[in-house]
Amino acid sequence: MSGRDGAVGVLLSAEPGRTPRADARRNMERLVEAARAAVAEIGVEVTAHEIARRAGVGIGTFYRRVSSREALLEAVLDEVLAEMAGLAANAGADPDPWRGFETFAAAYVRLRAESCGIREAVGGACGPNLDPVLGQIQEGLRLLVERAQEAGVMRADVAWQDVPFLLAAVATGPRTLRLRAGDEQWGRNLRIVLDGLCAPRTQGLPGTPPA
Repeated sequence: MSGRDGAVGVLLSAEPGRTPRADARRNMERLVEAARAAVAEIGVEVTAHEIARRAGVGIGTFYRRVSSREALLEAVLDEVLAEMAGLAANAGADPDPWRGFETFAAAYVRLRAESCGIREAVGGACGPNLDPVLGQIQEGLRLLVERAQEAGVMRADVAWQDVPFLLAAVATGPRTLRLRAGDEQWGRNLRIVLDGLCAPRTQGLPGTPPA
C-alpha cells in the first residue's frame, strides 16, 4: 500500500473496474478524515462504530465503503507516515545539515506526542504491512544524522540508531512524580535532547548503540 496515493485513493482502488460515484467518494473522504482524528485521539483500537459516528455515516455505509476497520486504519496510518517520510526527504535537502535534522526531529516528535495511533504504529503495534513506510522514515533519519555528523555539527559518538530512541523518549505522559507537564513539555524535552546531540561533546557515552 502506498501512502503517496493517499488513503482515499488507495481505498477506492480496492474496488477495481468500478468508478466511484461522487457520494461514494465523499463518504470515503469523511471516513478517512474521521479515522485520522480518531486514531490520533484514541489509538489503533478505535472501533468502526466510533469512526462511522465521527464521519456522520451509518455502520452499513462504513462497510460498503471499506472492507474492514483494519484496512481503513492501515491506509490512514500509511498516509500519515508517508507524509513524515516526505518531511525527512525535504529536510535532507536543506543546505544547513543541523537545521534540516532539527526541523525533522521537531515534526516527528510533535506527531508522536499528538497521535496515539502513530506512537503505536512506530512501536510495531500494527503488523508488517507498515514496514515499507517505516523503513523510509528510518532511512531518511539515518541520512539526516550521518549528514549532520559529516558536517561536524552533531556529536560523532552517537549512532544513528540511538536517535529514534532519544526522540521517542521526548514525548512523555502528562504526569510524573506528582508533577504535571507544562505546555509544550515535549518541546522543552526536545530542546534538551537536541542540545545534547549538538557537537562538540563533553563526555563519552556508556554501553553500546542499539542494534
